[in-house]
Amino acid sequence: MPVLIDTNVLSDVIHADPQWRPWAEARILDYFGKLVINPIIYAELACRAASVGELEEILAPFDLEFLELPKEALFHAAHVFVSYRRSGGKRTAPQPDFFIGAHASVLRLPILTRDVGRYRSYFPEVELVTPESEP
Repeated sequence: MPVLIDTNVLSDVIHADPQWRPWAEARILDYFGKLVINPIIYAELACRAASVGELEEILAPFDLEFLELPKEALFHAAHVFVSYRRSGGKRTAPQPDFFIGAHASVLRLPILTRDVGRYRSYFPEVELVTPESEP
């Protein structure tokens, strides 16, 4: 089964985060060959690359599959954002986690992440692989 890898896990390895890199590398090895990203994750990672070519080189060792966001996921993200606003959320536009969570929800994919807040609150049906889910 494919696993959607969140931006923070890839960033921990790419930028050699001293606290999180060991955990991130171990999980990437656990799921190697099954990891997928979407346009939102790609865009978040692109912020620190000088070109598409540079980003592709950075991502090549991870053997990631790129999945487009289906319309159902975009629709779901919008409706989750409406719930967020109705419950007092202050953001005026959907945040990346809404699109990532909706993508995982619609395709029934687990998310490999260490940032669980919005996923647990707005996508409780999505399985999360996190540092706290470790045995």
